Amino acid sequence: MFVGSEERTIEEVCYEKEHIEKVLKVIKENFDKYFTKFIETENGIVMSKEEIDEIANDIGIRVLKTNENSPSEKYRKIMIEAIQEFEKDREKYLKIMNKEYLDEYEEEVAFFKNKVLKNECPIIHSTLQNITAKALDKYRMDFNLADPAILHKVVTNLNNFSIEYENKYDTYKDKTISSYEELELELLDTDDYTAYGVIGGGIKSHLLYKRRPQMFANRSRDAIWALWFLTEKIIIDTKMDSEFIMIDTKKTTTQQNYFYPYCLFSFYAINIYYLLKEKANELEVEFPDDYKYVIVDAFLSFVAERHRLEIDLFTSNIKEGDRYYGA
Repeated sequence: MFVGSEERTIEEVCYEKEHIEKVLKVIKENFDKYFTKFIETENGIVMSKEEIDEIANDIGIRVLKTNENSPSEKYRKIMIEAIQEFEKDREKYLKIMNKEYLDEYEEEVAFFKNKVLKNECPIIHSTLQNITAKALDKYRMDFNLADPAILHKVVTNLNNFSIEYENKYDTYKDKTISSYEELELELLDTDDYTAYGVIGGGIKSHLLYKRRPQMFANRSRDAIWALWFLTEKIIIDTKMDSEFIMIDTKKTTTQQNYFYPYCLFSFYAINIYYLLKEKANELEVEFPDDYKYVIVDAFLSFVAERHRLEIDLFTSNIKEGDRYYGA
């Protein structure tokens, strides 16, 4: 996808059933190789046996055989640690995403913006305070200029949506979803649930994810990059580039598609959940369905981290018009 302006759409073909099935097919074909490393390295915390053997051979040290944890134990450990990390700051989000709390600030929207969102919402606070990231200057400017009433309204709408969505979730939670329409998340991609420049796809999904991790996937920066790598960085049906990245020919940068529709992302996320749960069944590990998207997020973050150097290369300046398809 090429972007030269405030384009907020993807090609229509990306919504078509045949296209989605092609994307899923490639993701499923690549899933096992990443999952194997996910388990072997305990979510990137330790080196795989192959990596250890390679280093040992290079420096002439013989590796003694040890009793390694079983894949089942490693998977269980990954899940526990991911949930523990998720819960560290969750209370702060639950405080904000609360109807009574939001109602209190209905007449004090400026305070809500400059105190609650700026200082108490972890994802917004950390973004604003990331002084080393020059690319975030525009976010800071957009936040400072944002209408407090709109920010309060958007967060309120997101919270109301999460409450109302619980009934829909109950109808499908034990079924296999076969299309993005069945998830009924299209409304989240509309203006009522967006404060452009401040509460976009990534932040809105994070707020929902922290409130209900069994219902809402975290459409993070790394998650979109991960989908690009899981689809082998290939172009599937689209006229331009992969739907998961944006090449800005004016700014000569490449980055993840932060305009990617949440309804489509969620469908790919739930299918990755199905794959992760299938592995849990094979390894006889109980999957924590109440935290299903926490495990999905951990896996997608792992995939992105495996390609961190490449991502850093892509997000730095590139020559205008250049497109990279290397392995």
